[in-house]
Amino acid sequence: MATRVMKMQAEVIREGELEKRSDSLFQLWKKKLVVLTKDSLSLFPDGHSKRAKGKELGFGSILKVDCVERTGKYIYFTIVTKDRKEIDFRCPDQSCWNASITMALIDFQNKRAIQDFKSRQELEQAAGTQERRLARAP
Repeated sequence: MATRVMKMQAEVIREGELEKRSDSLFQLWKKKLVVLTKDSLSLFPDGHSKRAKGKELGFGSILKVDCVERTGKYIYFTIVTKDRKEIDFRCPDQSCWNASITMALIDFQNKRAIQDFKSRQELEQAAGTQERRLARAP
């Protein structure tokens, strides 16, 4: 666990406070300590350190940041997961958390797409080499 905390601290893009709408009947807004890294968004209960058990939203499980709405005081946005779960957040108007999360998510998705493309290319090249060897065999 200690290596995970050290790894997380080394890759922090941004850290601060966001409000998350609770899933309860009253849907109250609850403050969360948020840590954005190149791979995830971690949420910790308000007033707790990063050592407390938090919830990690890995970018591999996030589909998009959606429904951005600006009011006089807040920016409201929704993180949509690949299983279509919607998690609502709000932040002070000038904090631009939605933009920070969106940019980190796009960067993650672009890197993953490049890795997938390179992997497919390598597989195709390996298959082509194998076919040429078989064609030359007596």
